[in-house]
Amino acid sequence: MLTVEDYLVIRTLKKRGVYTKDIAAEVGVHPRTVSRALARGAAPERTRKKRHSKLDPYTAQIDGLLAEGVWNAVVVLREIQEQGYEGGITILRDYIRPKRVQRLSKATVRFETPPGRQVQTDWGEIVREVAGVETKVCFIVNTLSYSRRFHFWCTDCLDAEHTYEGLIRSFEYFEGATEEVLVDNQKTAVLLHSPATGPQFNARFVDLADDYGFLPHACKPYRARTKGKDERMVGYIKQHFFVRYRAFDSWEHLNQLAEQWLREEADPRLHGTVREIVAVRFAREAPRLLPLPAVRYDTSYIERRRVGWDAYIDVRGNRYSVPDHLAGQGVMVRIGLDGSLRVFAEDVLVAQHRLQRAAEGWVTVPDHHRQLWHDTLCVQHRSLQAYEAVL
Repeated sequence: MLTVEDYLVIRTLKKRGVYTKDIAAEVGVHPRTVSRALARGAAPERTRKKRHSKLDPYTAQIDGLLAEGVWNAVVVLREIQEQGYEGGITILRDYIRPKRVQRLSKATVRFETPPGRQVQTDWGEIVREVAGVETKVCFIVNTLSYSRRFHFWCTDCLDAEHTYEGLIRSFEYFEGATEEVLVDNQKTAVLLHSPATGPQFNARFVDLADDYGFLPHACKPYRARTKGKDERMVGYIKQHFFVRYRAFDSWEHLNQLAEQWLREEADPRLHGTVREIVAVRFAREAPRLLPLPAVRYDTSYIERRRVGWDAYIDVRGNRYSVPDHLAGQGVMVRIGLDGSLRVFAEDVLVAQHRLQRAAEGWVTVPDHHRQLWHDTLCVQHRSLQAYEAVL
């Protein structure tokens, strides 16, 4: 059965003009399967019930033994049997087998990619002073595998939305996207990595890939050195940029200095592996990058809210007004990484605000509640004749 990743490969190859039968051979399916997928416009949906194993209660103990260098399945079996394990050795061996790549090897074959093919992405963390306060700085590093040109962006969070924002900023810095994006198995991009079916990517990461035209790829579990080019850049940034600069007026100041340092120090450097100036090597790669989409991908947080009967919604500890005709209805809110708040009803933008602390008070646009106040202030007028009749 086709996976989402298979469909992305099919669609990408079709756009490049590859014949259906050749696409089928590449993916390993029948040509009719490829034709149906293209006609459907998506991979078939499937749900699989998670199966429980007798081994589940003992996986932490097994991982501990593997970390200590105990890889003999028979020895591991005896250890967990003493703790009450009643299963067989076959499922134990199946559990250990994909983890054997953790064992140290004497050498690793270096894999080089052609220009424009791949960017590797990873996160790093360091503590530095921002606006006079010691702060944990999270920085995402995106490295072009061919030219070794890289870009990094600093922020206060490393969740999915910031991951996508950092990748887009790097594409904008390079003025183009790559055919592939190689990530580690962080949950912001990879929900799970099954030895049988491969990686299952986060839906929004797949959506981002669709917009920018790249194929998502994930490192094999416990094989993070697959993207060693990028991990070395994390150390390079810590040992160079964050040694030279230790305090910043703001996050904006930090990122301004980062891009200045990239242009003045990182891009002109002679790379030790390829023995070439990075900027010169990038000049050959730049024409091979994919064009950026006309509309930038929206990296905002997406949430649902129910409008109160007073025509306000609750967002992050404060209340914000919406048009009064939406009272009691459901709306979608998009919370931008820049602190903007947009409210949509049936995909139509109905309100915009800036986030602010609850101590600053509720955020109100008077026009939102004009009809509500009119209905509230209306007073019913009655004739006095009814009272005169009683008298």
